[in-house]
Amino acid sequence: MSRDDGKSPGALRIVLAEDQALLRSALTTLLNFEPDLDVVRACADGEAAWLAVHELKPDLLVSDIEMPVLTGLELAVRIAERGIRTKVVIVTTFARAGYLRRALDAGVVGYLLKDAPAEQLADALRKVQRGVRVVDPQLAVAAWSESDPLNERERRVLRLAGEGVSAADIAAQLHLSHGTVRNYLSEAIGKLGAANRIEAYRLARQKGWL
Repeated sequence: MSRDDGKSPGALRIVLAEDQALLRSALTTLLNFEPDLDVVRACADGEAAWLAVHELKPDLLVSDIEMPVLTGLELAVRIAERGIRTKVVIVTTFARAGYLRRALDAGVVGYLLKDAPAEQLADALRKVQRGVRVVDPQLAVAAWSESDPLNERERRVLRLAGEGVSAADIAAQLHLSHGTVRNYLSEAIGKLGAANRIEAYRLARQKGWL
């Protein structure tokens, strides 16, 4: 027996996180076209997505990686840390092994590219709910070919520095001393074999480590 909204009683409840309005609307429409998939909330930033997951406890979170406030990977980590059973699927334009490896480490169970056909996404979500991990096979092989040398503190400091945030402001944001921030930047630059923080930031982004 169908519900009044045309969804089957066991439809998978989905929170969608995508900061591009047109794409968010298109994905919502495409997923809701499927009778067994139900987008219960579509969010424009990571914080709104986190609040939706915390409130609604959906079956799935479908999220982009780079979003305002919280990234898709930060969302995945927070969901895992809180013990919420919502499964996380990343849908992104970034076909980078570094991103995929970090996603898998964060407990993400699906990693798909935005240029995939809509029916492939819908099928992947069904597989994920059945307990199958869905990842682009070529990316899966590449993800383990090169290790991410940065730790989480170095990554956060380097990301902020590359975005033009001063060392003093980074220290204030992360509750660190100015000297500690400089040490983290120095370590990141050295690990990446870069000449300066800008080059380190560029290299790390190319690899998908930021």
